[in-house]
Amino acid sequence: MLLHWSPRSPFVRKVMVAAHELGLVDRLTLRRTVALMTAPNPDLLPDNPLSKIPTLVLEDGTVLIDSGVICEYFDSIAGGGLIIPAAGPERFRELSRHALATGLLDVLILWRNERGKPPEAQTAAWLTGFETKFLATLARLEREAGPIAPGPLGLSWIALGCCLSYLDFRFADLGWRAGRPALAAWHDEFRARPSAIATEINDDV
Repeated sequence: MLLHWSPRSPFVRKVMVAAHELGLVDRLTLRRTVALMTAPNPDLLPDNPLSKIPTLVLEDGTVLIDSGVICEYFDSIAGGGLIIPAAGPERFRELSRHALATGLLDVLILWRNERGKPPEAQTAAWLTGFETKFLATLARLEREAGPIAPGPLGLSWIALGCCLSYLDFRFADLGWRAGRPALAAWHDEFRARPSAIATEINDDV
């Protein structure tokens, strides 16, 4: 399987953590692919016309788009029900929490882009909106965080770990741990997992 990949993308990292958790890393061929919001990559467009990563190309040429879809595919070929419950209320709780964590990642990407503009070009209402969503989402997740259970990490928790690590990487000034002891302790556990260590994002890559 060919994975269009970049070492600093939190969405790519989500897929890579899932691959490590499920023992599938050796089946992946990584192709470093630049995907900028302002400059579509002509080499990526044939596989993903949205020019977004991660994008997974299977051996038969089938292309899977979106990190959540790729993670669900990984779960299916690893036996199913390992990082996403197969059925029942647990499945929908997992998928909903995954949507929340991934949605926060979307907010952070947009927020970072807005903060990167010259001050006179920034939209104050957008910055306020991003911050409000960030605070509300972390408040919800603080109530839900607890010790990590044995076995592969669930998809929603993989997404959350990548999200909190991205906050450390790109938003260190926010000090997200303050007043959130449950999330901070949970993230310490996440960072100690082999899958997180193997995929850590830093300035050296």
